[in-house]
Amino acid sequence: MTSRRTFVRAAAGAAAGALAAPRFSSAAVPRAVLAELAGGRPATQVAQDEAYWEVVRQAYTQDPGFINLESGFFSPAADPVVEAQVRNVERINRIPSFYMRRLMAGERAELKAMIGRFAGVPASEFCVVRNTTEALNVVLQGVPMEPGDEILMCSREYPSMQEAVEQRALRYGTEYRAIEIPWNPASQDEVVRAYAEAIGPRTRYLLVSHMIYLTGQVLPVRQICDMAHEKGVEVIVDAAHSFAHLDFKIPDLHCDYLGTSLHKWLGCPLGTGLLWMREEHIEKVWPLFGDRNALGPDIEKFHHIGTHPQGTDQAIRDAIRFHEAIGGERKEARLRYLKNAWVNRVKDLTGVRINTPLGPGQSCAIANVMVDGLSPEELVDALWERERIFTVAVEQGARIAPNLFTHPRHLDLLVDAIRELARRG
Repeated sequence: MTSRRTFVRAAAGAAAGALAAPRFSSAAVPRAVLAELAGGRPATQVAQDEAYWEVVRQAYTQDPGFINLESGFFSPAADPVVEAQVRNVERINRIPSFYMRRLMAGERAELKAMIGRFAGVPASEFCVVRNTTEALNVVLQGVPMEPGDEILMCSREYPSMQEAVEQRALRYGTEYRAIEIPWNPASQDEVVRAYAEAIGPRTRYLLVSHMIYLTGQVLPVRQICDMAHEKGVEVIVDAAHSFAHLDFKIPDLHCDYLGTSLHKWLGCPLGTGLLWMREEHIEKVWPLFGDRNALGPDIEKFHHIGTHPQGTDQAIRDAIRFHEAIGGERKEARLRYLKNAWVNRVKDLTGVRINTPLGPGQSCAIANVMVDGLSPEELVDALWERERIFTVAVEQGARIAPNLFTHPRHLDLLVDAIRELARRG
């Protein structure tokens, strides 16, 4: 088994030589090469073209000693992004205070213009922060509420967001309520209906994950927002797992506030995130850190966190270029294809449960699997011991999150392992 596993991993890593795939580099991303390989075909067809994705895989340097199927915590940056971050750090270190006092403001403005174009929003409505937790704490701690006013959410929101809501309630006497939503709905209308029926007379805000971190379930955020607005409720969206994973622009969601971690599916360096809110809301939201313009209209009041690493932020540019060279639609289609490539082969096995909805638009890369007779931790440990597959245990099962660097042969090993574990019962 060990020799077979080693062979498969080595074969997957050596495929680049067999296909003579050109490499990405920060100097020249082969956008034209990818465009030629795509050839105007639909994204769903390109998703299955291994020659195309071998070019992309060669942009990632990953440890060959194990199979990484845990892109949910954070997605590794592609080599051109890492190279850019290193260059940025070296450059800024050579001209430290000069950069911060003379060059930083201009380069940040250029960066925000690029991010704004990518996300589909004006620079006046967003700021770069460190992660989703920081972004949504700004909103959840800072929106105006009276004692007894309520924030409504589902029971599967990310723990840091639940803690923010709970702390606000302890400190200010506001209320919160967690509801259950369908895990495997027949249609997205069931999800919208669950939220609609739960909104009460004191509900002021709705906290909704675009993609549930536990199972990868995609919620119909636009329909939820439209419904909530009809009832006078503003919507706060946790887009940690959906931004640059699903192909959308922020205005498509019709939400009021959004936070995301750019070091997840966009593949930026660790410690980069984004906070967005509708311009008309900015004045009423308190920042987490002191600012003399705390109730002013400048979105940058939420970024008043002191000195922080500009080299890291500036590498966001290179992550956006890398993403756009591939194309958001093609990336989403490939991620969904990778999920289906293993799920469809195990979902009907006796003793195997897929805890992720598989209907159209209800999931993408992430899926959650459970094998009868094993706890989530035991399943994750068994995958590691058998095939050196690394993933994470959550309360529902093992969360499997492949990425663009994942080779289909690695998913073959996952399928073999699940089949064997299910057979043993």
